[in-house]
Amino acid sequence: MLTLLTSMYLVVRAVSQQAEPIRVVVTGAAGQIAYSLLYGIAKGDVFGKDQPLILVLLDIPPMYPVMEGVVMELQDCALPLLREVIASDKVEEAFKDIDVAILVGSMPRKEGMERKDLLKANVAIFKSQGSALDKFAKKTVKVLVVGNPANTNCLIASKSAPSIPKENFSCLTRLDHNRACSQVAMRCGVSSNSVKNVIIWGNHSSTQYPDVHHAKVNVGGAEKAAYDAVKNDAWLRGDFISTVQQRGAAVIKARKLSSAMSAAKAICDHMHDIWFGTKEGEFISMGVYAGGNSYGIPEDLIYSFPVQIKNKTWKIVDGLPINDFSRAKMDATAAELVEERDTALNFLSQ
Repeated sequence: MLTLLTSMYLVVRAVSQQAEPIRVVVTGAAGQIAYSLLYGIAKGDVFGKDQPLILVLLDIPPMYPVMEGVVMELQDCALPLLREVIASDKVEEAFKDIDVAILVGSMPRKEGMERKDLLKANVAIFKSQGSALDKFAKKTVKVLVVGNPANTNCLIASKSAPSIPKENFSCLTRLDHNRACSQVAMRCGVSSNSVKNVIIWGNHSSTQYPDVHHAKVNVGGAEKAAYDAVKNDAWLRGDFISTVQQRGAAVIKARKLSSAMSAAKAICDHMHDIWFGTKEGEFISMGVYAGGNSYGIPEDLIYSFPVQIKNKTWKIVDGLPINDFSRAKMDATAAELVEERDTALNFLSQ
């Protein structure tokens, strides 16, 4: 009898837990990244196959009609986890009581625009969104910034939301991480899941440092250091790095559009790992607050580090040996981020 009652209790508890949907907002919701992203979220690829969702789509007023079309398509997918889809062009409405914010929308760089002008425009956007998160979102909200310049946009959003822990903010360098894994895997003739513990250090820009000194490759059932598996140090220190750094530009040149499918997959990977944690003995790359890091990186930055995640909390992997080659590249990308930060903070104070 006790066993039967226990089973009934567990079933009731499971049903009641499933009945509580989480609220997920995606900004830039009328854009091409969001179009590739929303289906994956709605069908359970990110937060689990038993986690109902309310999807909130946010974009600027001129894009509202496009969002309405996206809402119709999501409804027409008839996805069992998707309880509601809401389109909005108001941050105070879209950010109300949200559990997850995926900030895809940003001001893109236009022809003839100087970098400082791009930073100024995005400071205004992410100051506004950070303030709205501070006022309206749950204090436990997990915030992922995708819109570029992602690291500095993330820092501005965090500084504009002082009541939300800095640790709740991260920016996307998982696309770079996935690119690095794929390049090594193709070079070794293995599947991408046979490569682990690559690292993207620094900025999501062409100064980022894809590092495989600590990576492992499973070749024919035997795990090898990446340098031993690839057997081409010149490639790993040359073309491999530049290929990953310049991959976004190469996609734009080929497609005449920026990466969307791969960016959406990386967003899903990033949020899935926040939600469910990283595998034992493995780490992934995320742009996170640099405070307290052991690698000599200036503290008041959002910088991409190797992290491990448990119970929805990330921790920078400490103590990895850094050679002179890596040190120089880590410092170069940090210097770019310091310059970006100082320019952005100047705009923020105006």
